[in-house]
Amino acid sequence: MKKTAMAIILCSVLLVPCLHAEAARAETGRGYKAAYCADFYSGTVILSENEAAHLPIASMCKIMTLLLCFEEIEAGRLSQEEEIAVSERASGMGGSQVFLEAGARYPAGELIKSICVASANDSCVAMAERIAGSEEEFVSRMNERAEALGMLDTVFVNCTGLPGTGQYSCAKDVYRMLRALLTHDEYFRYGKIWTDKIEHPKGRVTEMANTNKLIRTYSGCDAGKTGYTDEAGFCLAASAARGNMRVISVVMGADNSKIRFDKTGAAFDHAFANYTNKAILDGDMPLDEHCPLQGGKKQAAAVRPERSAYLFCKKKDDDDIFYELSFDTVKAPVSAGQQVGTAVIYKNGVEADRVALLCNESVGRATYFDSLREIAKRWVS
Repeated sequence: MKKTAMAIILCSVLLVPCLHAEAARAETGRGYKAAYCADFYSGTVILSENEAAHLPIASMCKIMTLLLCFEEIEAGRLSQEEEIAVSERASGMGGSQVFLEAGARYPAGELIKSICVASANDSCVAMAERIAGSEEEFVSRMNERAEALGMLDTVFVNCTGLPGTGQYSCAKDVYRMLRALLTHDEYFRYGKIWTDKIEHPKGRVTEMANTNKLIRTYSGCDAGKTGYTDEAGFCLAASAARGNMRVISVVMGADNSKIRFDKTGAAFDHAFANYTNKAILDGDMPLDEHCPLQGGKKQAAAVRPERSAYLFCKKKDDDDIFYELSFDTVKAPVSAGQQVGTAVIYKNGVEADRVALLCNESVGRATYFDSLREIAKRWVS
């Protein structure tokens, strides 16, 4: 009896994850467990199915690994030319890999490229050890960064996405971390690569092919990360851009690879067919309005928005969109790039965005003779 009872308990414990997975799949009803699609710029949700379910994400975990790599580069603590030493542990990771040689050195840029293109586990661990000293410490940083991004339904236990107890995320959180990665322009040097190779110090060459076939087959798709394990199923986080519009789609736990690509392509099609990003302010163009100056060689200075501003809208919506400018009290001298005010954008009477206004020119302080000339002008007129 005791043995029978223990067997029943053991079977129940083993069945729980399977039941959760089936429940998640049943909720979507289409051969995948979760999906999420949203605008890159505003975060406006286009599609949301079971988006907060805790699920394994396999190699989509590497999106966070890449994000920390590019943040190190941007902070000046790492260069793409730096030679990275590969440890025995890194070279022996297994799974998706590019067969790095233990004890050899590789340029950081080559290792990052192999993560983007070939989902290389060995390169992930090599970069983790370089950045944080160990994979364990790197994983702590991954979790800290996830929390900072508002990824409250995510826990990382490794930097590769290999099966690990207690590791999970959700479709909405995967969107958040891919969105953060895509703010780094350097990523796109590698994200769009279809095939490439990595050369090893001893002359050996490993060919690489991108597992995200939408890079090649879907117009505008220029970023993404696939994932697969028996536990996670087939996963994909991808992004596509057309004109001034960019969307991100996440599919998790698909029954096969075709479903994840078809679902992502369909989400992109729906987004581009039904939505648009209306350009409200152009970060490269000065506005017609000028900022008043006190005590300057000119009475007003040209201004421009700190960045471009768009509003994500349905194409058929007749929205009332306008912006209002407010200028600070500004005394000369002023320098080009100095903040002098704010533009507030409204959609249907509700604030939708707020953009700093920068001085588009430098204006010096008025001298005594400038003041005399101004007085003379007024007297003549």
